[in-house]
Amino acid sequence: MKLALGTAILAACCLAAAAAADTGKATPATVAANEAFAEGLPWSDTSEAELAARGFIATLEDTRILAADGRVVFDAGAYDFAEGSPPETMNPSLWRHLGLLNNHGLFEVVPGLWQVRGLDISVMSIIESETGYIVVDPLTATETAAAAMSLVRRHIGDRPIAAVIYTHSHGDHFGGVKGIVSDADVVSGKVQIIAPDGFMEHAVSENLIAGPAMSRRANYQFGTRLTPGPAGQGGAGIGTGLPNGSISLIAPTYTVTRTGETLVIDGITIEFQVTPGTEAPSEMNFYLPHLRALCLAENANPTMHNILPPRGALVRDAKGWADYLTEAIRLYGDRTDVMFVSHGWPRWGKDEVGAFMSSHRDAYKYLHDQTVRLMNKGNTAEEIAEVIELPASLASKWYNRGYYGTMAHNSKAVYQRYLGWYDANPVNLNAWPPEEASKRYVEAMGGKGKALRTAKKAFKAGDYRWAAEVAGHLVFADPSNTKAREALAEAFEQMGYQAEGSLWRNMYLTGAAEARAAPTGSSISTLSADVVSAISVEQVFDMLAVRVDPQRAEGKSVTIAFEFPDLKETRIVSIRNSVLVHEASSGQTPEATFTLPKPAFLGMIFAGQKPVDLVLKGVLSIKGDPAAAATLLGVLDPPATPELFAIVTP
Repeated sequence: MKLALGTAILAACCLAAAAAADTGKATPATVAANEAFAEGLPWSDTSEAELAARGFIATLEDTRILAADGRVVFDAGAYDFAEGSPPETMNPSLWRHLGLLNNHGLFEVVPGLWQVRGLDISVMSIIESETGYIVVDPLTATETAAAAMSLVRRHIGDRPIAAVIYTHSHGDHFGGVKGIVSDADVVSGKVQIIAPDGFMEHAVSENLIAGPAMSRRANYQFGTRLTPGPAGQGGAGIGTGLPNGSISLIAPTYTVTRTGETLVIDGITIEFQVTPGTEAPSEMNFYLPHLRALCLAENANPTMHNILPPRGALVRDAKGWADYLTEAIRLYGDRTDVMFVSHGWPRWGKDEVGAFMSSHRDAYKYLHDQTVRLMNKGNTAEEIAEVIELPASLASKWYNRGYYGTMAHNSKAVYQRYLGWYDANPVNLNAWPPEEASKRYVEAMGGKGKALRTAKKAFKAGDYRWAAEVAGHLVFADPSNTKAREALAEAFEQMGYQAEGSLWRNMYLTGAAEARAAPTGSSISTLSADVVSAISVEQVFDMLAVRVDPQRAEGKSVTIAFEFPDLKETRIVSIRNSVLVHEASSGQTPEATFTLPKPAFLGMIFAGQKPVDLVLKGVLSIKGDPAAAATLLGVLDPPATPELFAIVTP
């Protein structure tokens, strides 16, 4: 399974006769490529459309979900354009998929089990319990979660929430929790919060150390700076788009640690399967015996998922992912009549569920095994990505296609997991960085004028990959070259219009916009007050360690003890050799001891509160050299702001 950047585009090249692209319009080459791509797809299989629409009850009367200040957090109706025949500016397979994701509202799965879909990138599931509801994955934002629960109460019944289950540690599955329950509800025991082992650690850590870079890249992945439309943002593969609301977090009251563990929650028996290191570092599936219903969390989706998200993350284990699906089939396959997940729609019937789980498992296993086979034959990551495809028996299933993760991108992730970035060719061992390499490439091509003509010639031939590569070198050699930037943008646009993967489309179209004009504003940020308050002091010092500026730290040496009376914890922090080291105890004598509660410490680090102000407020006491704090803080980069640093330009 390839995006329409391989054989289809090559087949279309001979048909192309377009001049410079008209922004927002497909060239003849793109039209031909999309038509060629559509040939052979299983259009007669309409089962996914039937599943996505099944059980519909109602949707919001006003599809806009607003924040308290009137700002639109999410508009489910923004994707209502995805009806009818596909436009020339969107891959027809992606158009079909986006239309299914746009089924928004409240749905009955089976009596006693409902879902709210399309009001967020993720899905909220609601289980009827003895006295109320058990809510599974309370969406990304408090506003969308509240809107979803309001829809449930209006059409199903106004019952109390007995428990919330977080299936895994990604923010779109816990961030809306305070939109439906409060801290007081949990503290009083009125509401239980159930999560897999390691949840709190990973919920706050994944975007912490590399958070600024991940947040910036997420703008590209999700197309957050694009307007939804036939020539714009075309969904996010596992949902339509991200809400721009308030992210909350309440710590679990119960942690599931092993497969086979069983809980009775408000009269409902639930069996759990822990699946760490699959789609998330902390994740679990669960089974409801009384409904013969299996929740596969985000380990199964109506699309191939990412082994390595374009935004960045630790590389996931494709083999482990497949193995956990095999275990789920063994544990629950014969007992399951309905399967539901955290993105997308359910599946009904033991045979249908079994076929889906087996086929989806095989897709990940094939990806892993064939990447490693080709790797062991000496192929590089790029060479593997160019040829690897699912066999027809798997690619013919809509849910295995690459709307979110792609075979090309995922095969590189498998390669990276085993061998890293280096392809063993010494040419690539110490290559010039992009700006220096681009200057040399442009000179070798005969100068800027000839290089630009080469890019435009490739564009006219429909070879947009080469057009973008040449134009990209021109831009990195001379970012003021507006003709080169426009040539780059035009090539990106056409590749975006051809991409079956929504993330590839978003990245290409975001790249086109930023080639034309430098971005303004800020990146996505997941560090809400609740998330920050959940960060451990060890994680804070790990984060500070990657902010040490070696030039500022040159020759500096200091050791400070941080005492946290509220935690009954002490950390010894030292700066030497431009390295920050922290530990629970050491043989070093600190120059100063800082005593303060954790919230004040977090305020100093994340809110910019000055130590002197904290001393005046009486929440910080300092023993020893008061200048030690200035030494420590003086070697750090300023707190990272969610700046939109350049990506397609130097």
